[in-house]
Amino acid sequence: MSEAALIAALELGGTKCVAMLASGPDAILEEVRVPTTRPEETLAALEAVLDGWRGFAAIGIGSFGPVSIDRQSRDYGQITSTPKPGWANTSVARRFADRYDVPVGFHTDVVGAVLGEARWGAGRGLDALAYVTVGTGIGAGMIARGQPVDGLTHAELGHIRVPRLAGDDWSGACPFHGACVEGLASGPAIAARTGIKGEDLPADHPVWDSVVDALANLMGTLTLTGVPRRIVLGGGVMVGNPHLLPRLRTATKLTLNGYVVRPELEDMDTFIVPAALGANAGPLGAVVLGQQALAERDATPFTRV
Repeated sequence: MSEAALIAALELGGTKCVAMLASGPDAILEEVRVPTTRPEETLAALEAVLDGWRGFAAIGIGSFGPVSIDRQSRDYGQITSTPKPGWANTSVARRFADRYDVPVGFHTDVVGAVLGEARWGAGRGLDALAYVTVGTGIGAGMIARGQPVDGLTHAELGHIRVPRLAGDDWSGACPFHGACVEGLASGPAIAARTGIKGEDLPADHPVWDSVVDALANLMGTLTLTGVPRRIVLGGGVMVGNPHLLPRLRTATKLTLNGYVVRPELEDMDTFIVPAALGANAGPLGAVVLGQQALAERDATPFTRV
């Protein structure tokens, strides 16, 4: 498999989807954004984009979730129990594999992003990395020894319940878990709690205390898994509120309280970092997923249909 092979990369997000024709960050030929509306409308729009492209050797798809990544399962390639209205049980990987005669790689958007950041971005040269997106939803993807950390399914660390700040009894915005990390610190949670979008809130608004605390507990949990040598942050809430990163580094260090003694943790400024690929972390991660599918074409269930 040549890294020069063109990949049709799709990042399916909660508010928008990105289609990118590329072989890497220095070889992006085209990029198209499509609003995330109803499944049929959105996926048909993405198919229309791919129908106009020529020469791609594989498709890589990084999707919001939860998704089924078990290749032996009948629901492989589907978005499953998502809180996104109308998208539960939507087939994605099979649909694109049935339409295009190329290998299809499929995983969560955050696993795609962590693979992209490990290959070309803030995790370059590291074989163990975590990527956390804080935006419409909150998700975390991890790789160890260069491979996604998977098992029964993919990680859903954005939905863990965390200790609450004293006196904070807000019920949270997650339809499944209420005051989980996503229910406390995602963009929709911030807007639901304050009536104001996060990018319009002043840095000294008291809601940021709860957001930072929830995210610091997530960073601490990731660190305590023993996996990441670095945590990379992306997503609209982080990008739109630069005051969060220094506060989060300080709060994470307090959360860990000196328990994990490793050189990587001595400087939080280099342990918790912004995504080097910026908004392209997701679609470039989907490029990696497509490259992997191409390399594994003989083992990929949907190479030929």
